[in-house]
Amino acid sequence: MLLDSASLYFRGFYGVPDTVRAPDGTPVNAVRGLLDIIAKLVSEYGPESLVACWDDDWRPRWRVDLIPSYKAHRVAQEVPGGVDVEEVPAELVVQVPIIREVLDALGIPIVGAAEAEADDVIGTLATGASGPVDVVTGDRDLFQLVDDEADVRVVYTARGMSNLEVLTDAVVVAKYGIHARQYADFAVLRGDTSDGLPGVAGVGEKTAMTLLTEYGDLTGIEAAAVDPASAMKPALRARFAAAVDYLAVAPKVVEVVRDLPIAPVDARLRVPTAEQRATLDALAERWALGGSLDRALAALGAAAGAADA
Repeated sequence: MLLDSASLYFRGFYGVPDTVRAPDGTPVNAVRGLLDIIAKLVSEYGPESLVACWDDDWRPRWRVDLIPSYKAHRVAQEVPGGVDVEEVPAELVVQVPIIREVLDALGIPIVGAAEAEADDVIGTLATGASGPVDVVTGDRDLFQLVDDEADVRVVYTARGMSNLEVLTDAVVVAKYGIHARQYADFAVLRGDTSDGLPGVAGVGEKTAMTLLTEYGDLTGIEAAAVDPASAMKPALRARFAAAVDYLAVAPKVVEVVRDLPIAPVDARLRVPTAEQRATLDALAERWALGGSLDRALAALGAAAGAADA
């Protein structure tokens, strides 16, 4: 199970009241929310291993160089030569180090990579996996990883933790009328305002689906747009002609990287050692993690036991 960590701790932050605080007044709603999310996911899907995939760079420069508007509206401060500061609520920012500390104490590896988003880490680990993979995210971009043959599914959280949606290729087809392998091209065509991707003007989801059904992929669509013999209507041809510069770079921005140089990680679930329990007890007391940590420990312990059986 690969966790899109930021997606989940943001969900925890907004799903748990900010009145949930540690004895020193530090907010811990995102910490506790994430622990409860992990408890539910592990209990429901019973993974043998678990990785918290991390945004070491939430807005990689190489993607921005290709499309300058990429996530531009989320930038709080530009950092020349470094990682731009993302606009994140201050009460969440202070919780991120606590989240990392708790995940580490639980034995859940945190995996990131230089100049890469969590999506790229997930893409690399999912592609290189030797067995079934569940990707947990609220980000539609990762639908492109769904692969029935490789047994890669997406557990989609956008409708809430009580209404999780498990995506296989058939589900992607039912939702969008395209196969998962076409999803990256679909996203390029449609665009995504939340990521600052303009898309092809006048091409929404319905038109993108129709074009991909007819021509197979973006390469086929672009070829049809310049082929006088194709059945593509003049207005649509004009839209693709106007978007030629965008289409030359957008696929690289949208497609997740699948070949990052990530060292092998042992993410098998294990029952905490006495030393880990002592650390967790101290963290629970300091940050008032209460029942959230207990539920996560119970779920992880049960899954570890089942994996060993």
